[in-house]
Amino acid sequence: MQVAFYDSQEVHTPEAAVNEQVETICAFKPSSVSKETLGPEVAKLKSVFKSNNNALANRNFDRSALDAVLTRRFFFAPSFQIYGGVAGFFDYGPSGCALQNNILDVWRKHFVLEEDMLEIDCTNITTDNVFKTSGHVDRFADWIVRDSITREIFRQDHLVKQVLKQRLEDSQILSKAGANAAYEKKRLKIKGNILDDEIIKEYENLLESLDNYQGPELFELMNKFQIVSPETGNPLTEPVIFNLMFDCQIGPTGKEKGYLRPETAQGHFLNFKKLLEFNSNRMPFASASVGKSFRNEISPRGGLLRLREFTIAEIEHFVDPLNKQHLRFNEIRSIVLPLYSSQNQINNSGIIHKEIGEAVDEGMVNNETLGYFMARIYLFLVRIGIDKNRIRFRQHLSNEMAHYATDCWDAEIESSSGWIECVGCADRSAYDLTAHSKATNEKLIVREPLPKPIYRTSWVLSANGKILGPKFKNDVSKVKDYFLSLKNDDDTWNSLELINLKRKLELGKGRTLITTNNFSFEITSEMLTIEQKTEKISIREFTPNVIEPSFGIGRIIHSLIEHVYWVRNVSLNEEKKEPPTVLSFPPIVAPYKCLIVPLSNQDVFIPYIKETVSELRRLGLSSRIDDSAGSIGRRYARSDEIGIPFGVTVDFQTLKDGTVTLRERDSTNQIRESTKVISRIINDLCTEQTTWAEVEKTYPIFVSQDV
Repeated sequence: MQVAFYDSQEVHTPEAAVNEQVETICAFKPSSVSKETLGPEVAKLKSVFKSNNNALANRNFDRSALDAVLTRRFFFAPSFQIYGGVAGFFDYGPSGCALQNNILDVWRKHFVLEEDMLEIDCTNITTDNVFKTSGHVDRFADWIVRDSITREIFRQDHLVKQVLKQRLEDSQILSKAGANAAYEKKRLKIKGNILDDEIIKEYENLLESLDNYQGPELFELMNKFQIVSPETGNPLTEPVIFNLMFDCQIGPTGKEKGYLRPETAQGHFLNFKKLLEFNSNRMPFASASVGKSFRNEISPRGGLLRLREFTIAEIEHFVDPLNKQHLRFNEIRSIVLPLYSSQNQINNSGIIHKEIGEAVDEGMVNNETLGYFMARIYLFLVRIGIDKNRIRFRQHLSNEMAHYATDCWDAEIESSSGWIECVGCADRSAYDLTAHSKATNEKLIVREPLPKPIYRTSWVLSANGKILGPKFKNDVSKVKDYFLSLKNDDDTWNSLELINLKRKLELGKGRTLITTNNFSFEITSEMLTIEQKTEKISIREFTPNVIEPSFGIGRIIHSLIEHVYWVRNVSLNEEKKEPPTVLSFPPIVAPYKCLIVPLSNQDVFIPYIKETVSELRRLGLSSRIDDSAGSIGRRYARSDEIGIPFGVTVDFQTLKDGTVTLRERDSTNQIRESTKVISRIINDLCTEQTTWAEVEKTYPIFVSQDV
């Protein structure tokens, strides 16, 4: 099994790698250093600079250029496109599908395998009563506003964000234009104006704390900042709530209502008893699932960022509410995370970098288990290729917290669309299990033997059914519901309520009038007994709390592709009219692991191609063959566009000695060895057993071909 924990302090930024090597060279004393010592270090600097020119040569990110590559190479595309399409639905092509599968494979190894989780797969359609109980029917909604004339619908918070960002961008452009501001405003058709510093600060603060506002409060700010319908300039209506679930009818009669699930979590809670039993009634434990979820988004946008159908990977970690420590917390205690706490958001004091152990000790993060998963989420994102310098964990403010959560941190990833929530990590408390237990009268609890029995004296109420039934007849259930309302939970009564009822009966000489839910009835001492009892307790019963990490796979893919995209220095491939683009996926998640390139399409190369493909398949590695008429450099450039990390060239020297070249995508450096050795190296690279830097130390660089 691969080691699952990594050094969070490892240098990942290209600038840092280059600067570190420059400092190494500068540390030598000119008078004493030899060419033999200095030469390899200079060569290493050239190699580092060459392999990191993605960041060093790409400071103006062009999302439209990246989208053109993704469309051309069919990573994903709008669904039903030949019929005009519908917003919020995307189909994955071969490369996108392979990328997603590889990310999910790493996810399963990183979480399910490493943490001994129980994976389940539940239905996409869920009955109405489940989501009524969970609160989704009433609360799973967003605020919308309409153009008062055209009736066009906008999601309120997104509209405010869009308008304020545009005003800030317009102001920045006009400020830079200086004396030419009027000309630039006309030329670029800019609607905004130059903003005062005070207004700019107010806009920036509002954008940072936008999630803190509910519909009516945000509408007041919209009026203050004179936000209207963007295209028409018409006034906007007051905000109303819109439920985001797709509803459907189950069966031919249409009597059974259902919903397409907006999350996979409810399936875990409904199957809790079976999962606990499968786990031999041991706590804590976690279940996991990967599947489709559906949300009827108001304004789908941003490609994979906001879809109506998407893939989600969720974990439900069931834990004792009295003990939220984690057995493996010390393994990740020293990992430094970029934390944006609720207090820092309120104070506009920005992100702080803090060891997760310290954050838990201070109470910034609620408990060890929540902190453990935050660190593991961070390690996973970095492992699959997300830039660690563009990750932050933002804590939910109190009034934006989900109805079921007691604490929640979002792993947000920065992209050209700003900071995007990609993973939510919430302490859902016992909300779901408690709600479903009450709705179904099914005990969703854990029973644990106590080290030694305890004795508990408490007030109890015993109803006399033989008297209640004949007395109240059809209304007897209302009376019993009243009695149940006097309980704290399934097992304990509210002592104060029982003492109060007992006193009323005594003052009323065995009678008292009760009114509840617009229903009045008289009860007498013969109908019930209220007394203190002492019981021996050998078993502790409790409802587990749940820590839930939830991963939006599409959003992670969107961010990852931006982070690994770069444009190669033109000099590396002068025959291209446009600078070739590269997607530097880590080998473990790259859609295809290897490109096989024969020097030409002559039949003499076919046996060697088959041998290489067969060896790679035996190792479980995907590959593609490109025997088209283009040059080797052009063929490699095409493979770089879809992020293939390694390329094998079969040439005339292969016919002589059976060796092939292995090219690494980012540096374009090559080595030459036998097919079996090359296949083994590729396997080691793709399974994180070695790195290309280690390969270069072991095998000489092959320089006879310039590809």
